[in-house]
Amino acid sequence: MADSYTEVTSQNWFSRIGGSIKGILFGIIIIPVTIVLLWWNEGRAVTTANSLKEGAAAVVHVAADKVDPANDKKLVHVTGDAKATGMVEDTNYGISVPALRIVRTEEIYQWVENTKTETKEKVGGSEETTTTYTYEKKWVDEPVKSSEFKKPEGHTNKGDLIPENANIAAGEVTLGVFDVPEDFVKQMGSPIKNAVTDADLARLPEDLKTGTKIQDGAFYIGENPKTPQVGDVRVSFEIVKPGTYSILAAQIDETFEPYQTKAGDAINFIEEGTVSAEAMFKNAAAANSMITWLVRFFGFLFMAFGFMAIMKPLSVLGSVIPFIGNIIGMGTGLISFVLAGTISFLVIAIAWIFVRPLLGIAMLALAIGGFIYMRKLAAASKPATV
Repeated sequence: MADSYTEVTSQNWFSRIGGSIKGILFGIIIIPVTIVLLWWNEGRAVTTANSLKEGAAAVVHVAADKVDPANDKKLVHVTGDAKATGMVEDTNYGISVPALRIVRTEEIYQWVENTKTETKEKVGGSEETTTTYTYEKKWVDEPVKSSEFKKPEGHTNKGDLIPENANIAAGEVTLGVFDVPEDFVKQMGSPIKNAVTDADLARLPEDLKTGTKIQDGAFYIGENPKTPQVGDVRVSFEIVKPGTYSILAAQIDETFEPYQTKAGDAINFIEEGTVSAEAMFKNAAAANSMITWLVRFFGFLFMAFGFMAIMKPLSVLGSVIPFIGNIIGMGTGLISFVLAGTISFLVIAIAWIFVRPLLGIAMLALAIGGFIYMRKLAAASKPATV
């Protein structure tokens, strides 16, 4: 039987009207915020694109076995074997391995609350909301405040993570004859599982030895791994092994630092394996494009929600007869998305028109087309006059 708690609340028509009017304020705030976000995103995208173009024109390929002072402060591309001169250590748990870095992940067993809400409109404009809270125990990456649960009784959490998660770089890492800075090392490679052993268990600090066991290659702090209890903790480790890496960054003496472009962005790319400078710039451009489109999408979505909030009182007014309220809601939803799409395209087009005129003009044309369509839609919805 599911561990759940159900709450049913109702709201009369007048209360809903008041709430929807308050929602107008949300729309008035969120729409300008999303316009600013979209404008900022286009500026960021252009800055990154120009920075990558500048970097691609300036990059110098250098060998990893020799430091050429003539390349000092220049953007260089170097490929070589990355090695740690010593062991990398997690002093909190006494783990010491020959690797470039250790990634420690801690999880704690906790009660978690899940919420599901269903809303129904009734004749007369009232609204009934059924909220079901379900509770389950699961492994999470941070303690959960059970005091904030709708029904905390019987779902009390306890325990805490010890030093929490960590990304620990080896003390000295080289790539050929170059020294790799710590913040660069922390970006290197894809971590793989490093199972702890009985020897690692024996090296645990004294305050952690009691009650700690090994389960599936991880430390388990609790009574019985087969029947976890609230507050139990498990700690797993991953490592990045030495190997071949490619770096794009500024050469500073015998090490690296981010290369500051005149366009605005700093360049410091690290990829595993032998990757050409051209491929690294191409990968960075693809990432920039993905981020740009994600921000555009969410900016458009939030703007649509803003317009829907502003027009919400119309559907609430019509909800005295639920069928009428639903029709009005669908209409205002459609108008909201058209408005959001039109304004989003307009903002993006104006932002780009100064950088890439053809693209900007094309987008501006789409925005104008959307506006004309919206006008026609609004005209068609008006009742005919005799």
